[in-house]
Amino acid sequence: MKQEKAIAKNREALKQLLMDKSSLKQDIADDCEKVFDAFKKMLQHEIDALRSVIEDPRIRLYTEDKGKFEMHAFVGSDVLVFNLHNNVFRLPDNNPLWGTSYFRANENNGYFGIINVYNFLAESFLQNRQEDVGYLISRIFINHDRHFWVEGKGILGSMFKDPQNLQLTDEIIEIIIQLSFAHALEFDLYIPPFEYYDQLSVSQIQYIGDNLKLQTAKRLGFKMKAEDN
Repeated sequence: MKQEKAIAKNREALKQLLMDKSSLKQDIADDCEKVFDAFKKMLQHEIDALRSVIEDPRIRLYTEDKGKFEMHAFVGSDVLVFNLHNNVFRLPDNNPLWGTSYFRANENNGYFGIINVYNFLAESFLQNRQEDVGYLISRIFINHDRHFWVEGKGILGSMFKDPQNLQLTDEIIEIIIQLSFAHALEFDLYIPPFEYYDQLSVSQIQYIGDNLKLQTAKRLGFKMKAEDN
């Protein structure tokens, strides 16, 4: 009898968890797909707006829709990859945001969908250079109320840091896109150290000659993962 009561109690607890946590995560995931659709529309809108004021036909300005969770924006010599993660994440317990009134009031506020923004060289995609490297320049976190914050490089990492007072709108999405384009365009291709290429094998030089696919990135030869803004 005691075991039966314990089983029933456990089942009720599991039911509540499924109703609360699983439903919440699914709601956030579904809404983030709508948010990502808004990003896609704004990406196209911004590209069209830039194309209307730039007369030089050599400057790349176009988008490629890669499906439900990804879109590419070609801007000059860069391509920005906007990617919606298909999972929902909870803020770590040690995140200082838990100390704010908004997150203390409702634990559900601390669950977020994530849109990642990566920066690659356009030629890496156009020439199918599989070994080329891109960099994560920002992550946009969106919760069930569309409160959001942005973690990123440069101004992207400092402008949107107060999720309890920030809600995502089309205007803010467009600003995030403009700042992402600006960061990519200002993030120049550096000459790699001479020593990086001072020795090559026969297969490597053949590889370069045939495909020009020697690994390329904007900061080739430099450590970038923990670079300060």
